[in-house]
Parts: sequence; C-alpha cells; structure tokens
Amino acid sequence: MAPGTFGSAAAIPIFVLLSRLDPLLYSLTVVALVFLGIWAADMTEGLFGRKDDGRIVIDEVVGQLIALAPLALGGGPRGATALVTGFVAFRLFDIWKPGPVAWAERHFRGGAGVVLDDVAAGLLAALVVAALALAVGQ
Repeated sequence: MAPGTFGSAAAIPIFVLLSRLDPLLYSLTVVALVFLGIWAADMTEGLFGRKDDGRIVIDEVVGQLIALAPLALGGGPRGATALVTGFVAFRLFDIWKPGPVAWAERHFRGGAGVVLDDVAAGLLAALVVAALALAVGQ
C-alpha cells in the first residue's frame, strides 16, 4: 500500500546521513545510486515479471535524494519546512508526472524506465526547494 510514499519517506533518514557528506561526495553517491537503482530495478523486474513492480522503491529513494539535494549542497533552506517541501514536491511530481517526468517514463525501458522518471521528478522538486531558498532569502 502506497509503496512510493513509503520509499520516499525511507529516503529522509538516508538523506539526513548523506547530507553530512561533502557536497561533491553527496553528488557522487546519488549518481552511484542512480546507476545501482537502474541495475537493481532491471533485475527485480525480471525476477517478478512485472514492469515497475511496487516492491521496487530504490527509484523513490533516489528521486527524493535528488529533490533534497539543494539542502545537502548548501543552496537550500534548513529545517523541517524544507524537508517537508522537498518530500511533498517530489511526491506530487512523481504522481502527477508533468512534462519531462512522463517523457522519461515513456521513453526508457527496464530499470532505466523505472528510475529515470523519478530522477526527473526529483530534479523538478529540487527546483521547488531551491525556489524556497530564494523566497526566504538564502
């Protein structure tokens, strides 16, 4: 039930741990998780015989880490409001699938199709988090 939301929520404590890293190391870790996620989602789809099976949540974890990247990279506000904004923005873009999110979902197959639409949703959500930083004067 609601695996995407649970996967996104599971990313929050992971984000808290990773946000302590140097910004370059945070970025490299997220990129590595994208590739690991593509591989894992591809293998899991084959194992379960279902496209984008609900048990695959690495895509939500990666998307959420991207959405919160402005906070980890020092370009975003700090605190619970910023975390909630990133969480909600990512979930909305992941569910709504505007423009580039829907495009990625349609144009990639296998594990790439599972993960890259969430990467796109995460990037859009990161823009919202960065805009919040501008709005509060950071």
